Amino acid sequence: MSYSENPFFPSDAAPESRIKLDNVVARRSNKTIYRDGDKSIKVFDLNFPKTDILNEALNQSRVEVTPLNTPRLLEVLKLDGRWAIVSEYISGKTLADLMRDNPDKFDEYLHIFVEMQLVVQAQHVSDLNDLRDKMSRRIARAGLSEERRAELSARLSEMADLDSVCHGDFFPTNIIIAAYGTPYIIDWSHVTQGDPAADAALTYLLFVTNGQPDHADRYLDVYCELSGADKEHVGRLIPVVAAAHAEKAPHGGRDILIKYANGELGWRRGK
Repeated sequence: MSYSENPFFPSDAAPESRIKLDNVVARRSNKTIYRDGDKSIKVFDLNFPKTDILNEALNQSRVEVTPLNTPRLLEVLKLDGRWAIVSEYISGKTLADLMRDNPDKFDEYLHIFVEMQLVVQAQHVSDLNDLRDKMSRRIARAGLSEERRAELSARLSEMADLDSVCHGDFFPTNIIIAAYGTPYIIDWSHVTQGDPAADAALTYLLFVTNGQPDHADRYLDVYCELSGADKEHVGRLIPVVAAAHAEKAPHGGRDILIKYANGELGWRRGK
């Protein structure tokens, strides 16, 4: 293969002439995602840390070695001074769209969602960052009282010493069902390895902060039913995970997560 055929050594043409940014797929607070044919281009804001962008690309390339269906990383480059990650574009509907458009099938889609999460958590990629270490650093910056930080650190030590792949943002918006029915998992920027119960606790909180507390409760029921996980263990990790993710959450979401971290809100101990 010549350099001109290799996506990491694309050609002598300027990136701006090879890639078109006129079809916006989604906008986030610090990035915009475009589609150009069979490519997805995630363009980051100028002030987005370069280390985080390169780490996201590295994480995505590491996950590619697993049997999981995930878009292939094609290229990392700069466009008009802004860093961009180019990946394979997956055409289809997100699981979130399907849940919204077919409320009568919500439970069916939820089971598919959890089954996919369990497939992710069955993988092992040794080079990924350690989840416990990452959470410990973030809890220290969460702005909680010293006493509360100590309590959450004690709970953090209860996490099982495992090396399961933890997606770090496993939510129906990050599952695309392709037109031919194959599910793909996207957005691996926060992936780590560790206790899968902590990743389940995060998914629970993502439902809550998305304004879907009933879905959060149902999700936890199904997750523990299908995985055999101890719901009390997951529940004890919810405040820990909330504290670890409060720092970078949007304002409204941060307020909710701080309440969970401080024990002002709690999970339902039903079924």
